[in-house]
Amino acid sequence: MAYLLNTPKKTKEKMKYFSREQKEIIMDTGHVQQFLKEKEVVGIATEEVAVTTVADEALLEFLILANLLYRGGVPLVSDDRYDFVFLAELKRRNPSHSFLHRVEPEPLLSGKTVKLPVRMLSTEKSYDFATVQRWARRIEKAALENGTGFDSLIFKATPKLDGFAAYDDGRKLYTRGDGRRGTDISRVFDRGLKIAVGGDRGLGAGEIVVSRSYFRENLARYFDNSRNFQASLIKEKELEEPAAEAIRCGEAVFFPFSLLPEWRGGWSELAEDFHHIIDGLWNRIDYDIDGIVLEIVDGKIKAAMGATRHHHRWQIAFKKNTETAIVKVLKVIPQTSRSGRVNPVAEIEPTRLSGALIKRVSVHHYNMVRKKGVGPGTVIKLSRSGEVIPKIEQVITPMQPQIPENCPSCGSKLIWDNDFLLCINNMNCPAQITHAIGHFFKTIGNIDGFGTASINKIYQHDITTLSKIYALSEEDFVEMGFGPKQSENMVIQMHRSRNEQIEDWRFLAAFGVYRMGMGNCEKLLSIYPLEKVFELTREEVTAIKGFKEKTADAVVDGMQAVSGPFQELYSRGFNLARTPLLTLQKEVKENFFTDKLIVFTGAMEQGSRDVMKKQARGLGAKIGSTVTGKTDILVTGMRVGGTKIKKAEELGVSVISEQEYLELAGR
Repeated sequence: MAYLLNTPKKTKEKMKYFSREQKEIIMDTGHVQQFLKEKEVVGIATEEVAVTTVADEALLEFLILANLLYRGGVPLVSDDRYDFVFLAELKRRNPSHSFLHRVEPEPLLSGKTVKLPVRMLSTEKSYDFATVQRWARRIEKAALENGTGFDSLIFKATPKLDGFAAYDDGRKLYTRGDGRRGTDISRVFDRGLKIAVGGDRGLGAGEIVVSRSYFRENLARYFDNSRNFQASLIKEKELEEPAAEAIRCGEAVFFPFSLLPEWRGGWSELAEDFHHIIDGLWNRIDYDIDGIVLEIVDGKIKAAMGATRHHHRWQIAFKKNTETAIVKVLKVIPQTSRSGRVNPVAEIEPTRLSGALIKRVSVHHYNMVRKKGVGPGTVIKLSRSGEVIPKIEQVITPMQPQIPENCPSCGSKLIWDNDFLLCINNMNCPAQITHAIGHFFKTIGNIDGFGTASINKIYQHDITTLSKIYALSEEDFVEMGFGPKQSENMVIQMHRSRNEQIEDWRFLAAFGVYRMGMGNCEKLLSIYPLEKVFELTREEVTAIKGFKEKTADAVVDGMQAVSGPFQELYSRGFNLARTPLLTLQKEVKENFFTDKLIVFTGAMEQGSRDVMKKQARGLGAKIGSTVTGKTDILVTGMRVGGTKIKKAEELGVSVISEQEYLELAGR
């Protein structure tokens, strides 16, 4: 699901870069973008760039920017989408990353930061009752360890305000900052800001919020969302009249958490009536809320459970979002991802869902477009629940779909790969080039220093082919912004990759031809020499055992597409070990080892295990690393432990010695 950025309404239709307000916030924080340009940030936010294809350093920078802008009142993406898409991607890649375990900072406002009277942490989030139950079991364990009966503990539930977090010590009001240090924003009280429900100053943590109904009726024409309005209240510049009026009317307030409506009771009562209790609190106040905070009251258990750097362990927030909207599709746009999949993105009539203005929604794949009839005029139902980002819930009125035949990035013919449309012109498709180059370096495996960040930097200087990369000098790398030592190492590594011998099938597989992984490349090169494979016909490919007819056309087209880039690069002098050719395919089919799954174990006398594995593959065998029920033969060398042999005997696997294997291979 893609969301519009919060920008002045007159510029939303043509939004490609940051708005003026967003730029100001980034500038005020002192953040310097190192890995992403403005347009790239917007591309990720609007899903024009798939988050799964974004490099680690760029993903972290996106998260930092998205957090700063969200808390600064001009969000890049919604809170839920930040959690479920972008933060979830970082968790998937690196669950222990330090960014996931610290308080996400508020943007720094002008003025000196000061130490907060107490630490202000984030809150652990849950989106289903099962997660809440696991949290309760941790509390039960802590109660048992501290000699307290779990059944006697009192749980408290309060609405989780969606405002601007702050702390009031009675003299000053501070922003939350990074949880330890914030900025003095006491000026908002000088401007007349009141405490909610007639409360007093000095009640600690709370949030600056605005009445939901008042915002809708009086402020929505001036501010794109309530967070944007709340952020405007604390800035040093003079308040705009609509904001000043909201304060005078008492519709914008500081709401201490201690004054929020609450529910209290034991765990059994909370568990039995959970959803009714949650629903009862959700609409108790006329302010935006994005969840219900659950916590225990017992101070002894709180102290025992403590906190992480990110959140208190004795507290959790339950969040939900179940709004739906019926909208019409304007058109479906194909977009090629870095991996070659062409993804359908539906442009829809602009509609608000859970406070966000939605203009685009991702469709799962083109098979869904084809089967469900998603095209211009299709009426769809959008839904948004706590566990997923907004999605197409239902196609209400199907229309004629538009299925692209050619890649929108390079114009080459698309093929079907199960549910997906795929562009197999990977080396020549602008959308895929950096991914294809990265795949090459990773597959050949004898070169360092060419990670995603380096490849992206090279690509930005219009170096778009492997041949051009291998033609670069140290001076060229320095001019692109690489350090002198790094530039020297990169040239050394390229020299190493050309001179260090690698298998020809590995080199061919590095070009990423559709269905041509290392195994298939090795099989192909055992039948045809490297110079011949780019000229193969559909019939010649299907004649090779293991190659299916329906993929033969794609293999032929893919080999022809990389022929030029392959020859250009190979002419730079790579040291390739040639795969031995089998004289006739018939010999492979009649061989004893054809299609047998073989595992080699122990030290071999006649050569290394790698050499023997290579020979076995040449005889049509498949190689395994562990003995399983699918293993056909276990070949044993010297100093073999009894475990593998015993397991093979139990599974009925043939166990032969190295000499017996060599005799069979000799036949």
